[in-house]
Amino acid sequence: MQNNNGIRINKYLSQSGICSRREADRRIGAGRVTINGTAAVPGMTVTPGDTVCVDGKPVGERPEPLYFKFYKPAGVVCTTASFDKDNIVDFINYPERIYPVGRLDKESTGLILLTNDGEIVNPILKASNHHEKEYLVTVANKIGDMALDKLRKGVRIPEAWTRPCIVKRLGARRFKIIITQGLNRQIRKMCEAVGHEVTELHRVRIMDIHIGDMQCGELRPLTEREKACIFKVSREGEHDR
Repeated sequence: MQNNNGIRINKYLSQSGICSRREADRRIGAGRVTINGTAAVPGMTVTPGDTVCVDGKPVGERPEPLYFKFYKPAGVVCTTASFDKDNIVDFINYPERIYPVGRLDKESTGLILLTNDGEIVNPILKASNHHEKEYLVTVANKIGDMALDKLRKGVRIPEAWTRPCIVKRLGARRFKIIITQGLNRQIRKMCEAVGHEVTELHRVRIMDIHIGDMQCGELRPLTEREKACIFKVSREGEHDR
């Protein structure tokens, strides 16, 4: 199975649109993947003619890659888990399997990417790549310049100190923030750290992909320019693998 002409099993699964490489490694470690009836282990390769199964189901040929941007409404959960009645996959109800790249929390709105191409997921999400994400934030009470400056310089949240970021006031209770991390509920926790509660959180940009004039709940294919942006990120990610 270790044929030099083969492709590593985690890459094979991501190219087949099953999941990202990271998720593939988890499934392999859990014994959910077989190659020609034998449980796969990390580093195994797949060669032409091999039969690969995940949870007992054969993996077919790689589907045509699909890339979308979606204006997520509040109340939709960025998960593919069918047991969650508010999951994003059922909400969109696209005829082919696509899944979100990253997440927005349930209460938040705005831009999220979806694809069936597992190769692009990790390079986009990898924090060390410093990809920008831009949000519009509204807090419950008037926020002072000192609090905004603390956000700008970085604050302590339970997971870590946040990186310096761009913050621009838009009103007494509103501001724009551009971050290069993706910690769980990061902006809400940052605001809590300076004594403010977020009432609205809306993402308008991921890297050079903008929400633009999209309507809430709209799914739109990426343009060639937008796809070029994520392909560039994916190519750069190859150097880290």
